[in-house]
Amino acid sequence: MAPGSPAARRRAAPRLLAALLGLHVLAIAFALEVSVGKTNTVTALNNSNVLLPCTFATCIGFQDLVFKWYFNTTELIYHGKIKAKTTEPTLVWHNPRVEFVGSTTKKDNNISIVLNGVEFSDAGKYTCYVKNPKERNAEQNATIFLTVVHKMVETDNTVTIIILSVVGGLIGLLILFMLIKRVVLFIIKKMQDGKKECLVSSSGNDNTENGLAGSKAEQKAPPKA
Repeated sequence: MAPGSPAARRRAAPRLLAALLGLHVLAIAFALEVSVGKTNTVTALNNSNVLLPCTFATCIGFQDLVFKWYFNTTELIYHGKIKAKTTEPTLVWHNPRVEFVGSTTKKDNNISIVLNGVEFSDAGKYTCYVKNPKERNAEQNATIFLTVVHKMVETDNTVTIIILSVVGGLIGLLILFMLIKRVVLFIIKKMQDGKKECLVSSSGNDNTENGLAGSKAEQKAPPKA
């Protein structure tokens, strides 16, 4: 059968599909990931220092990796490079108020920065961007939003405490009621059992005194002929 025949092409199609699917799964497994943590919002006091967290992960490893931080998408505030996993990042350029505090030779590939002397004008969007040439120049980024306030607002938990106290009190009363109910039912059962014993005992005494059939009273002998 000729290699280019319809039958040969039909047999080759499943193998090609399986190969493409395998490559897709492999690409997902090796995919570069960038994260700023569980929450993407940070609040900082005016004139304080604030940590902007960022980590990246890749199953295939990295080489000559490039990472950057942007403010409001376009303003570059930090640019660094990492030769390999065994080396720490090297600085290419940074804003004087930005300090690198991460490390890539430890367990997590941490490329976090600290913004010193936060001002109200610093509020906005910060994007952590990573490019890995070892993954065919795969690029990923993650965004964190900074809010700058004059004073931290303390959360008033009074209402929450009151609600929890009321709910706890109701649960306690319910448990106490159930315990009292069980004790009362136990006492009632004991009293009922005692009454039954008294009734049985009283019935046995009456039969003995009256000489009824089945009692312990002496029976008269039949008259002699």
